[in-house]
Amino acid sequence: MSSNITANWSYPTSVKLGRGRIAELADACKSLGIKKPLLVTDRGLASMAITKTALDILEDAGLGRAIFADVDPNPNEKNLEAGVRAFKDGGHDGVVAFGGGSGLDLGKCVAFMAGQTRPVWDFEDIGDWWTRASLEGIAPIVAVPTTAGTGSEVGRASVITNSETHVKKIIFHPKFLPGVVISDPELTVGMPKIITAGTGMDAFAHCLEAYSSPFYHPMSAGIALEGMRLVKEFLPRAYREGTDLEARANMMAAAAMGAVAFQKGLGAIHALSHPIGAVYNTHHGMTNAVVMPAVLRFNRKAIEEKIGRAAAYLGISGGFDGFYDYVLKLRSELGVPETLSAMGIAADRIDELSAMAIEDPSAGGNPIAMTLENTKALFRDCF
Repeated sequence: MSSNITANWSYPTSVKLGRGRIAELADACKSLGIKKPLLVTDRGLASMAITKTALDILEDAGLGRAIFADVDPNPNEKNLEAGVRAFKDGGHDGVVAFGGGSGLDLGKCVAFMAGQTRPVWDFEDIGDWWTRASLEGIAPIVAVPTTAGTGSEVGRASVITNSETHVKKIIFHPKFLPGVVISDPELTVGMPKIITAGTGMDAFAHCLEAYSSPFYHPMSAGIALEGMRLVKEFLPRAYREGTDLEARANMMAAAAMGAVAFQKGLGAIHALSHPIGAVYNTHHGMTNAVVMPAVLRFNRKAIEEKIGRAAAYLGISGGFDGFYDYVLKLRSELGVPETLSAMGIAADRIDELSAMAIEDPSAGGNPIAMTLENTKALFRDCF
């Protein structure tokens, strides 16, 4: 494959993948009937050249030039309220969600909440709570990822942190799924190494957990398997050489695949890293990478055979043990801290973190049932 990977997919939504395709941003807005978009991103990206380029493209096409960037690394309901206010005050009719997980999640949620009168917590991903939403006034979304990790650009949910309880809540509605996604690998070449590593390991964790989850969803399992293969082949390349556009494009594909696959479920990696991220504000993907080996050991009895099949597909010999050793090797190659202690976290809040972990929606997809007792032991193992 050449470095000029280009594709148009309509699964699970319209995805335009390829270098330079940010040029199609205004057309993407127009195809959804958006005449006055609000670009939502995070503070770090607000002043960057790629963001200015996106705003220029919108302005040159007569779609105005409006940006909201008051977004924390773990977006919360205060950021959301400010974003909805900016959307309504500016008379906007659509959102360009631009950035990594935080910019994408908040942008999607702004578009959704623009049509609601109930508080955002009423739409948490519990049962059929999403049916409470008013469909009128939900704005269309164009998503433009600038990292290759969360896959939020093809997701039907956003993670919003409750600023009072510090708990991350998954807000779900089918309308969160963007109408058009522009995945331009040139937007990701400026990612620092540590972010390339953390976001790439997030994509890997999504694929690994979806594949390992006990629920029946063969389509997701197949996507997860190929997603892991792409990460194995291309993440080290993207990490070593940030301008390797073939590696960057394949990592964007792997990130989208991870998010599509985890309809099948996530597990203890995410159940642990959500509370850690909410309490200590750590990078989500990097936290996933830190706890991954301990979770593999924890789940071994239930997934040994399954992981053996994955190892064979990935060209790793030695079954489960070979796969486990590969994960350790990949982590050290990417400079991932070996334990939570090495990440600078003290082991003094294990009880509280464990209680939060077993309540996390991801816990339900773990191959071995998570209890307060075994989760405390798992947390201790991560230190």
